[in-house]
Amino acid sequence: MTNQLADSLEASITDRMLLNHPFYRRWEAGELSFEELRHYAEQYRYFEEMLPQFLRQLAEELPDGVARDSVLKNLSDEVATPSHLELFQSFAAFYRAVDSPISLAMQRLVDAYLEVLVDSPTAALAGLWAYESQGAGIADSKAEGLARHYDANRDALAFWLVHGSIEADHAKWTLEALELLDPDEDVVYHATRLIADAWWEFLDERELAAQ
Repeated sequence: MTNQLADSLEASITDRMLLNHPFYRRWEAGELSFEELRHYAEQYRYFEEMLPQFLRQLAEELPDGVARDSVLKNLSDEVATPSHLELFQSFAAFYRAVDSPISLAMQRLVDAYLEVLVDSPTAALAGLWAYESQGAGIADSKAEGLARHYDANRDALAFWLVHGSIEADHAKWTLEALELLDPDEDVVYHATRLIADAWWEFLDERELAAQ
């Protein structure tokens, strides 16, 4: 059933593949300004701060077993030393990011994750997968663009390099955990679309801010 579930999930976000968004296309092409990278880092940090707590709460909602263990493995990667947030801070510092109020689109993105978490473990896992399934490709693309076009040093690249190496595993674990819950198709579709749309709208916001 895993292949069938994966196909269904992928079909639900086929028009929200983030590497197709103009913002990431400009990132790959070296067309973002230093200021755009700085503002992006200032906002993305809110997601990184939220994610470990999201995973902790999701694990608490799951019974002992493989599904819960999968989420805990994901959480372990997030908080290992150095934590993903610490690695991200190195990227943000390289581009001189400062503390900045959360933007409207990032607030909606954080709220979307909280919404699927409150809805059900099934919805939370489906929403988590919506980004993780794209995470490795996105991270690899960002790292390559940063190294080629934006003078990033290894400290600034570390966060993206790590995610390029582990996000495929995270997506696999999440899919396996979701399958064990015998998910309802409508719940899964709503959750993946909610999260995928929220990420797309965040990138829309970044594009609009540059105009």
